Amino acid sequence: MKYERIRNLREDKDLTQTDIAKYLHISQRTYSRYENDERAIPIEILSLLADFHYTSTDYLIGRTDIKKPYPQKTGKRKNTSL
Repeated sequence: MKYERIRNLREDKDLTQTDIAKYLHISQRTYSRYENDERAIPIEILSLLADFHYTSTDYLIGRTDIKKPYPQKTGKRKNTSL
């Protein structure tokens, strides 16, 4: 699977691979490998990219065409034990 959407979103913001790599605290070469599907994207990096681009991980990997992110979790879960 080629991660075209992470490239498109980056280019839409007129950012370089180096700009995104700095945000992710990785090398430009590593980021390039993600964009070109030469290396799998770790879930932590994919989550950071989704947050950065204000979208969902499903959108980034092509599972949905809906760009809007999922709602954020709010607060802690209530204790449902008796």
